Amino acid sequence: MTTTQNLPYLSNIWYVAALSTEVDDEALFSRTLLDTSVMIYRRQDGTPVALRDRCPHRFVPLSQGKRDGDSVVCPYHGLSFDCSGKCNHNPHGNQHIPEAAVVQSFPLVERYGFLWIWMGNQPANPDLIPDYGPLVDGHPNGVGYTYMRRECNYELINDNVMDLSHIDHLHGEIITTRGKLSPQVPQLSETADTVSARWEWEQTPPMLIFNQFLPAPEASARHFIGITWSAPANIQLTVGATQNNDSLDLHHCVGQYDLHTCTPETLNSTHYFFGTRRNHLEDDAEFNAMKTKAMHDAFETEDGPVLDAVHQQMGTTDLFSLKPVLLPSDIAAVKVRRKLAEQITLEHQPL
Repeated sequence: MTTTQNLPYLSNIWYVAALSTEVDDEALFSRTLLDTSVMIYRRQDGTPVALRDRCPHRFVPLSQGKRDGDSVVCPYHGLSFDCSGKCNHNPHGNQHIPEAAVVQSFPLVERYGFLWIWMGNQPANPDLIPDYGPLVDGHPNGVGYTYMRRECNYELINDNVMDLSHIDHLHGEIITTRGKLSPQVPQLSETADTVSARWEWEQTPPMLIFNQFLPAPEASARHFIGITWSAPANIQLTVGATQNNDSLDLHHCVGQYDLHTCTPETLNSTHYFFGTRRNHLEDDAEFNAMKTKAMHDAFETEDGPVLDAVHQQMGTTDLFSLKPVLLPSDIAAVKVRRKLAEQITLEHQPL
């Protein structure tokens, strides 16, 4: 059996497998994660379960089968498996259940509107899921989630979010910085597990996603963006604007708290998950749906096609082997690539 430990990913870490809303009560949901087919479903009490989406008998995807209470029945020969992956019914012969009739199970935790999966060979510790509590603090109409699949390596999406100098060149009027961001080299900070970058600037008029919620929509405003990456591909982004002399943080600005998080499907394709919470019009469901769709569409039609094209042109996932021209704005993205590579190398070293 191929295991994720033999593949070029960081394995002993939490990845997002799905949005909470993607897995319905009775559905058998299938998704390829780290080159491994995974079936996700909910027990009758709502608790999510993750199993390898492959029957150990003839390797039929179990997601093509049916539910029997909290068990799943293979559609080919009727073997039934409980939510731990153990076979609990064999309708054939004397109905003996072979010891090998076990489906691999994966720890799964529901948190912050996502289903987090652990696919490594070390014990899973839910405390290692980063704290993104602000996403679920507040009115339910103030947070939005979306998902998209891209035909590119996941590290290109890391690069894209860590280097925001592309905003004025790739995106439209709605989030332009009036040329203020590109000349800046972001302020950088690091811990053993994170890389953070921050930009501060003033522009007139303010970003159009915020200006209508400021006292003087056409006057100058101070802005900030702060981003923090944690392995393997979680990037928390906070952005805001103010026309007062307050601190540049989300508590004193009109702004939003976002989470961009990616999970490799394969080395050439990626599941991209996004959550966003704003601190204005928090109870407006119609505005929430519009804003979430606009952010989804921006990536789907602007960032995404560029990253897919980059992936095709590179012909490799090893960016540095191509000797790319590096700009000052690449500093955070380069730091992330190097830190992630170090962690993957360390994990895959022989004991």
